[in-house]
Amino acid sequence: MFTQVRYFIKTSILFLVLGLTAGLYMSIAQIVGWPYGYSLVLAHTHVILIGSVMMMIMGVALWFFPRPTKEDKRYKPEVIRVLYWVMTVSTVGRFFVEAYDGLRPFGMRNMLVLISGALQVFCMVGFFYMIWGRIRPVGSQFREAQGEKF
Repeated sequence: MFTQVRYFIKTSILFLVLGLTAGLYMSIAQIVGWPYGYSLVLAHTHVILIGSVMMMIMGVALWFFPRPTKEDKRYKPEVIRVLYWVMTVSTVGRFFVEAYDGLRPFGMRNMLVLISGALQVFCMVGFFYMIWGRIRPVGSQFREAQGEKF
């Protein structure tokens, strides 16, 4: 498992812990009567689905898919690294902006949520564009042609 894959997977685990912590806070808040708003629910859901699940999928895809061919002009490891950092920073930013908004009694949406969300979409699309050429058969097409079932 190479470095960039480990970054994606370990970051996804940290985002999961952050999301679980937010969920635990909301559970306690319901019982104790602490205030929290809908934005905290969004922060919790978003950091688990995008931060944890999507980052895990991206890391595993980067790890498992075959190496890029020599002709593949899309895949650039340095761009994957930049996408990782933008995705991580935008996910953290969105979580904290929404969580802060949800902890205030009369919170309001912030432009940072929109910007960080747009950056996350950009990073996911960019990532899968980069690895598109790596989604190909490597030997399995010959076994399938011989009748092997997967």
